[in-house]
Amino acid sequence: MRSELPKVLHQIASRALLRHVYDTAKHLENNDIKIVVGHGAELVTEALQDLDVGWVEQKQQLGTGHAVQQVSDQIADADTVLILYGDVPLLKLSTVRLLISNVNDQSLALLTVNLANPSGYGRIIRNASGQVTKIVEEKDASSSEKLINEVNTGIMAVQGKQLKKWLSQLSNSNIQGEYYLTDVIEMAVADQISIVTSQPETEDEVLGVNNRIQLSHLERVYQLEQATSLMEQGVTLKDPVRFDQRGSIESLGQDIEIDINVILEGLNSIGNNVKIGANTNIKNSIIGDNVEILANCIIEDAVIGQGCRIGPFARLRPESVLANAVHIGNFVEIKKSSVASGSKINHLSYIGDTTVGSKVNIGAGTITCNYDGVNKFRTIIEDGAFIGSNSQLVAPVTIGKNATIGAGSTITKDSPENQLTLSRAKQVSLAGWQRPVKRHCTDGEDKVMSEPLPRATSGIIAEEK
Repeated sequence: MRSELPKVLHQIASRALLRHVYDTAKHLENNDIKIVVGHGAELVTEALQDLDVGWVEQKQQLGTGHAVQQVSDQIADADTVLILYGDVPLLKLSTVRLLISNVNDQSLALLTVNLANPSGYGRIIRNASGQVTKIVEEKDASSSEKLINEVNTGIMAVQGKQLKKWLSQLSNSNIQGEYYLTDVIEMAVADQISIVTSQPETEDEVLGVNNRIQLSHLERVYQLEQATSLMEQGVTLKDPVRFDQRGSIESLGQDIEIDINVILEGLNSIGNNVKIGANTNIKNSIIGDNVEILANCIIEDAVIGQGCRIGPFARLRPESVLANAVHIGNFVEIKKSSVASGSKINHLSYIGDTTVGSKVNIGAGTITCNYDGVNKFRTIIEDGAFIGSNSQLVAPVTIGKNATIGAGSTITKDSPENQLTLSRAKQVSLAGWQRPVKRHCTDGEDKVMSEPLPRATSGIIAEEK
């Protein structure tokens, strides 16, 4: 991978490869998961410490057989042991269940796949009757064996008593000097244990990740699967290839339309008749019925009520809660605020740590000044208030019911209900003042020639007497 990050921590859909494998395994019944970690063990266990597993360290990396030997003393004779790989993320639960169903005290279950280009994989060797006799690794295969297209995925299920016996008999007498897990196949045949094979629906299920190209390929495979699933549930995707789901959808309504380059992250809920515009990112949010989200919006940990209209270029930050029929317009940012029904914040505004009542109209360029460098303070805007454009509301402050704030005001005190409150500097005009102009000088340099402005007094330009 050419990375300091252990391979199994590289991600598909914002989840580590190993987490994908774990998420599949945890759905099996009567489960006791052990993860054998070698390279980067400390980083892996720290990054995935929430997994309900037993961690086992393989201090020396001496092959796949050696890795499984590390847990041999934790396997009971009656166990059915399923062996998976941390860099094979897209294996389906149905494939695993079929594999396990083929295990008994007289059989070993092996997952194989036919590849057009089997280079690099161990070949499945069968006898004239079609029975598996052994697996030959690529480096140990003869020219004729390399022509075989059926290959070993490494994924198998076997009875615990038998596996422990065969693990104890493994040898590293091969070109790599490693203990191959695949050697247990030949041992099983010698013990007259039948090898029952099954195959996945597609080869992508069993492909491993060894470089960034393979990682990118499996990302697109996974994302197209998510897109296909949504379309089967009735969602319209303008272009399934340009859609990413990096999480899950808890609740999904009908007649949802999603434009290109939309990313859904975490756990989301989407209601009926929702339209999501292009280049929008939604994370851990609840979207109500009849919501329209225009292009280029970012929505995170937010709740959006029915009939709201968001964007374009709007941002809802964590703990933003919009009631029904709220309008949030272009270049508006909402943070840790609630906005009651029917209110509008349509242009170029920042509303943070604020409680906004119903049917409030907040004009363009309004900001709530909620942070003094140490503490956050809350702004309250009561029902029916009108906030004029380019106003600053310096928290803590309350704007009363049906109050009007004149445009360009800086409000530092509570404003009464049903009254106009404004705060403006005195406007003056200076007769005879000349605008600065550039004049060409003999030394070749342009210089600004003008009369200086009068000095300001208390922020207001002093009038000439």
